[in-house]
Amino acid sequence: MSASVLFLGNDDSPTYRYLHSVHNEVAATSAPLDLAALEADPPEWIVSHGYRHIVPAEIVDRFPGRMVNLHISLLPWNRGADPNLWSFVDDTPSGVTIHYMDEGVDTGEIVAQRELSFGDGETLATTYARLQEAIVELFEEAWPLVLEGRAPRRPQAGPHTYHSVADRERIASLLTDGWDTPIASLKA
Repeated sequence: MSASVLFLGNDDSPTYRYLHSVHNEVAATSAPLDLAALEADPPEWIVSHGYRHIVPAEIVDRFPGRMVNLHISLLPWNRGADPNLWSFVDDTPSGVTIHYMDEGVDTGEIVAQRELSFGDGETLATTYARLQEAIVELFEEAWPLVLEGRAPRRPQAGPHTYHSVADRERIASLLTDGWDTPIASLKA
């Protein structure tokens, strides 16, 4: 496959390694994006996984239908920050979603999803690791379809939740062992 791809996230990501294995031109950044810099050498595709910045609307508008995000929740549940944590605190479904990016936070049309379930003996750290494995596997399955223009585009519908980084502060006392906190202790 030949396409230039800009990966938004850390260059030690398994998603970045996969993209590198199937494309000739792949660049990575974890820094905030700048439209002028992108205009100088525009990628054909932008893939986001673990990126810590909100992509400005002007960039989303410049690359319509050519930006996908990998999110470790079963959207529309748990948009935003700490989706794994909130799926247990709010008792919402757990899973992973690949979606096209739009101007909202985790609100774009869905490409692919996979629901996961976890046992009470697991921790936030172990469930996070399983979610990361599942999202990379799902991306490797869906990416060829995205490139070929054959990937589904399903609008998000129904009830949803959203949390910011600041929301974690109000429930910090529940994280008795940090990310090693058992998920059973978080369930209502």
